[in-house]
Amino acid sequence: MSAIMDSEVKLETAAFDPRFPNQNQTRYCYQSFVDYHRCQKIKGEDYEPCDYFKKVFVSVCPNGWVEKWGEQLENGTFPGKI
Repeated sequence: MSAIMDSEVKLETAAFDPRFPNQNQTRYCYQSFVDYHRCQKIKGEDYEPCDYFKKVFVSVCPNGWVEKWGEQLENGTFPGKI
């Protein structure tokens, strides 16, 4: 057996959020990204409950958006309030 078959892979997606009931998940993606970074800013990087928001935006957001927003945060040009 290969190493891939030996290890168990658990795939998950973001849980339903009643604030974002539509199929278009753009706002859910953006808000989760902002919530994650706000949570880390307020509670610190080691605060595990913040990881919920990261799990959501990683599973819902396109990778290109996350990369772009990360660069904007580093450059101080992110359009949201964190």
